[in-house]
Amino acid sequence: MPESRIPVDLFNPGQVFACLGLVEVADLLLGGAAGIFDWEGSVVTFRLVADAEPPVERALRFLERAEVVVLAPCQSSHQERWKRNWGPGPEAIPEDTPFPFPDPGSPATLPVILRDGEGFAVPIDYWGDVFSRTGRDNVKFWAGSAGQPGAVVARKALDLMRGSVAAAADDPFNLSAPQSSSFRFDWRRDYVPLEIGFSINKHPAIRAVGYPLVELLAAVGMTHARPARITRSDKLRYRYGAIGGGDSRDPVDPIFLRAALGARQCPVAGMPFRRFVMNMAWPGRAGDARCITHVNEENTEIHDDTTH
Repeated sequence: MPESRIPVDLFNPGQVFACLGLVEVADLLLGGAAGIFDWEGSVVTFRLVADAEPPVERALRFLERAEVVVLAPCQSSHQERWKRNWGPGPEAIPEDTPFPFPDPGSPATLPVILRDGEGFAVPIDYWGDVFSRTGRDNVKFWAGSAGQPGAVVARKALDLMRGSVAAAADDPFNLSAPQSSSFRFDWRRDYVPLEIGFSINKHPAIRAVGYPLVELLAAVGMTHARPARITRSDKLRYRYGAIGGGDSRDPVDPIFLRAALGARQCPVAGMPFRRFVMNMAWPGRAGDARCITHVNEENTEIHDDTTH
């Protein structure tokens, strides 16, 4: 099977989530996708296989051409409540087509799909989960980005990547661009004003550099997988896991990669497994947006007290 291999930082949660996003995209576009983290070499990598052609190149080619399409239930009032400055309004799905969650209370929470001219579609809907109904955390770390819904954040990330995606196939997670808003999955862009002594928002000449490809793919990766909050009352600490090993290990099916993300132990007996805790802070008001501040590895297969 065609294989792709890309570098990944396991201490960057967004990159781990984005690896799952690549698996989701490759499986929808090509079928037969499987992946595994390889941490036995000098550089940690993610190996991804799929049917027909190298999966990373195919996934990035799709993103280069994709557009963000907002979806709404048939006859939803959100079609009228959608704000023009948010971009194209929602498409109503047929009445007999399942919707990923009940019609939300705000149009800002409507799900989206990434769709290209060939009709391929990749969903992003994690922010619509309500724990009391689904039992899943919505891992929504951004707080509306000045009133912008997830659809706008996704569209801006896509726009930042236009024309640069194909050239990033060997190292996609380091594709960077000045980025004013994000899903806050990649900690390299974020900061806590009280810790650095000022707010970038007050200094227009300073522009935060973000990683839009990580952000978008991480959002896709949340489709069927979630990190686990350490306790339900603590919104600032999450656990995530990764299945891996070396070249002697075969890539595993997406279902196991998804399960590993929030698992306390490896879902595949006998497979090497590493588990991490991401620690977060409130960059503004408590209860608003959250940003990742540092990550430490738990004592699983490999113990490493290093924090990043």
